[in-house]
Amino acid sequence: MKPHPPACGASDHATAGPALPPASLERAAQLFRAMADAPRLRVLDLLKAGEMCVTEIAAAVDDKISTVSQRLRVLRTEGLVARRRDGNHLYYALADRHVADLIHNALAHARELDAAPAAAPQDGGD
Repeated sequence: MKPHPPACGASDHATAGPALPPASLERAAQLFRAMADAPRLRVLDLLKAGEMCVTEIAAAVDDKISTVSQRLRVLRTEGLVARRRDGNHLYYALADRHVADLIHNALAHARELDAAPAAAPQDGGD
């Protein structure tokens, strides 16, 4: 069966605005990749409540300090968390309000998807 050509043309739709720079798209994809790991997302969710030291985070997620430190390194490299040193303790916090909003929205959307009945597939595109 031959595919049907689109029933509309580009002039039938409002313009989407200027294209995003490829570098911005790649940077955003890097952020999502860093958050796309459930244990790292758990750490980010914990940090929504405020600053915590590595020992507190490890205890909260019931994992080794070395494992939590590696997760925090990835999150810090991507600019999702910030750290400060106080003597021998390293304290971590979300980098800014944007990160808190991303985490909140992602988890809220996931809960909605889990609660919603399975939707029937729709015809068409996105």
